[in-house]
Amino acid sequence: MNKVVTFGEIMLRLSPEGYYRFLQANKFDVNYGGSEANVAISLANYGINSVFITKIPSNEIGQAAINTLRQYNVDTNSIVRGGERLGIYYMEKGASQRPSKVIYDRAYSSISQAKPTDFNWDEIFNDAEWFHFSGITPALSKQLSQICITACKKAKQHNVTVSCDLNYRSKLWTTTEANKIMTEIMPYVDVCIANEEDIDKVFGIKAENTDVEKGKINYQGYESVAKQIHDKFGCKIVACTLRTSISASDNKFTSILYDGEKIYQPKEYSIHIVDRVGGGDSFAAGLIYGILQKMSLQDSLEFATAASCLKHSIEGDFNIVTVEEVENLSKGNGTGRVQR
Repeated sequence: MNKVVTFGEIMLRLSPEGYYRFLQANKFDVNYGGSEANVAISLANYGINSVFITKIPSNEIGQAAINTLRQYNVDTNSIVRGGERLGIYYMEKGASQRPSKVIYDRAYSSISQAKPTDFNWDEIFNDAEWFHFSGITPALSKQLSQICITACKKAKQHNVTVSCDLNYRSKLWTTTEANKIMTEIMPYVDVCIANEEDIDKVFGIKAENTDVEKGKINYQGYESVAKQIHDKFGCKIVACTLRTSISASDNKFTSILYDGEKIYQPKEYSIHIVDRVGGGDSFAAGLIYGILQKMSLQDSLEFATAASCLKHSIEGDFNIVTVEEVENLSKGNGTGRVQR
């Protein structure tokens, strides 16, 4: 069975019920989530041997996060215990023309205080095929950025494929800081994944005739962006999700992929959003799964895009779908008719 290792932070997610605003809330729904944990859970749902690496406090909240991962068959045996707290993020879901909002409370979380000696990468990568992390993880602390670089170097020593979702977060670091660290990391990355804004903000490579704030996406411009990333860093694959935001409730969603020779593009989906968070993570997991299953790059991209589309219909961070459900959508069954 394929073994995929993901590395990052899992957080406690607190959300007002339904579409209530923070200022209206007198109670919160409790969930857990985080980019690499979301990827791990998606892959476990697809039957992949999925290993999540992090550092979590030795208290009941930390244990609850681990229990959640175990519920979805994620391997938690290499998670490090210690530190003071689990990071928290507050999520207010947007609707119509009102955008969603996220407030982070993750300073001094256990993973952000991790030390290089916490992780035995030689042991972690034993029998592994793939290593995935996002740009969020090195943004959490200077020490963690160096741990990510060490992990990438160790992955290459073990002949492990490395993927990175750029996932730029302006509340965690500046574009200058992101550029410096990610430029150091990217030579180890085989598969680079990004959304329509990440590459511009991290590397200053912008698609022509595109304004994401106004919902204007020039797909041809992103072909050039993908090729520039490929040429600059030598990534084998560059994949970009492309989202046309009509409103907080309705988006059009597709993607592109470049392998150094050819541009691939799947079908586009019109999505009515239930929960926006985790869409990119679902795409990353779908792409990893397709490649590991020896699908063609076109079919892998179709699978990844369909997986992300389905995630937008599910509450919480996790994409709780099966391979069959994703394949049905990717093959054209998107009417949403009742199954009985």
